[in-house]
Amino acid sequence: METLLIGNLGTSEIIVILIIVLLLFGGKKIPELMRGLGSGIREFNNAKNNISNEIREGMKDADRKNLDSEQK
Repeated sequence: METLLIGNLGTSEIIVILIIVLLLFGGKKIPELMRGLGSGIREFNNAKNNISNEIREGMKDADRKNLDSEQK
């Protein structure tokens, strides 16, 4: 069974899950949970972008060094 869990969920299943989450955490805790989830996703995306930028800069530096050594 190599399918994604979310890929098999229908509308009724999602509604049931949301009702269970509402019952477990209550209406007051859900906004806090969503804020925490949003900030976690934001931090992950920032880290991913920083790593991508560092890799690109490293590749540019390597290309510049190769061009400099070829010109000498």
